[in-house]
Amino acid sequence: MTKPNIKLPPASPALALALADHPAAADAVPASQFTSAMSTLAASVTVVTARSGDSQYGRTVTAMLSLSAEPPAVIVSITRDTDLARTIDAAGRFSLSVLAEDQQSVADAFAGWGPDDRFAVDDWQHWPSGQPLLSGAVTSLDCVLAGAIVLDTHTLYAGIVTHTRSFPDRAPLIWHRRGYKGLDQS
Repeated sequence: MTKPNIKLPPASPALALALADHPAAADAVPASQFTSAMSTLAASVTVVTARSGDSQYGRTVTAMLSLSAEPPAVIVSITRDTDLARTIDAAGRFSLSVLAEDQQSVADAFAGWGPDDRFAVDDWQHWPSGQPLLSGAVTSLDCVLAGAIVLDTHTLYAGIVTHTRSFPDRAPLIWHRRGYKGLDQS
């Protein structure tokens, strides 16, 4: 496995791990059984975006989590060989938008089920850093890339949160059992 070209601060090298080469991989359950089990988890729906120069990309994910409060940091999992991953690597930054219940069209667009211009769906602005900022998201985070771990087909990006914007009165959009739900429907 070769390491991708990731621009990180000198103290934060990318770490590559090949899970498929682990001895336990031979005993792993089939992918369909695993994805069925994972569909029982309820998760907030988040759009990860990054901008470098005139190019900006994004993707809908449920694989986002809080890493630490001091310093404030998050982790997000992105498919390795994508325009979004390359843009995060080039920009050294990314942003997150935790979607509200009424933003299912945004989730669909960034999952690839909408128009080609994903940023034409809803109202997008930019953080002072230049990263995309979705108006009306439950919570939005602007992050500086702090480190990355390459795991087979995905990269885990750790980001230090430099700006936040929250609307705590808005209810989050939830993904559960392969469909969108509201908090009262989960």
